[in-house]
Amino acid sequence: MKIHKEGRRILFFTLLALLAVNLLLFRVNERHLLFNQIFAGISVIVFLLLLQFFRSPFRNLLTHEDLLIAPADGKVVVIEDVHEGEYFDDMRKQISIFMSPINVHITRNPISGIVRYFRYHPGNYLVAWHPKSSTKNERTTVVVESDAGPFVLFRQIAGAMARRIVWYVNEGDEVNQGEEFGFIKFGSRVDIFVPLDTELKVGLGEKVKGGQTVIAQLKVAQPGLFS
Repeated sequence: MKIHKEGRRILFFTLLALLAVNLLLFRVNERHLLFNQIFAGISVIVFLLLLQFFRSPFRNLLTHEDLLIAPADGKVVVIEDVHEGEYFDDMRKQISIFMSPINVHITRNPISGIVRYFRYHPGNYLVAWHPKSSTKNERTTVVVESDAGPFVLFRQIAGAMARRIVWYVNEGDEVNQGEEFGFIKFGSRVDIFVPLDTELKVGLGEKVKGGQTVIAQLKVAQPGLFS
């Protein structure tokens, strides 16, 4: 397992800070050995939690132009037909994946194609499962014209703990299914918007893995794997 590039700087300086504080405590607070030991234990736990948050495990990526693959690890918390007003201005099927702090927070391209639209929106930090987080929170919106034909919109959404969204795509880029398109730090959500006639392959409450779990089958001229 590797450490993601977005976490290396944070982990390095966190480790230096924790080491410095612990060394200082053991030097100037010798009479309170128990307190020093407890603080050292807490420091180890904090660092290990950060370490697991920024992990980048190896994945055998599933790729197929007919299939929409999960863009992130987490739990499906929303499946509903909604009006998508930022790009399509029509009814779309929304699938939302909540990423807890213990999930891998890499976000991956759910399809291959061309990025036709990208926007970054500053915003609030409502809890990621709040219904209005999709339009009120800090977020990015990406629309890809898939190789299979349909346009798919997906959003990185910051949560109450997530304070920074990182993205690696821009309009006009060609993206490959399963490759990283961003990272969200400390708890978040990803929304996907697909045509209403898209056949879903996941249910509400189901756990998914980015780059591996099939979310849906896109409607194309040629039959896909699940036809």
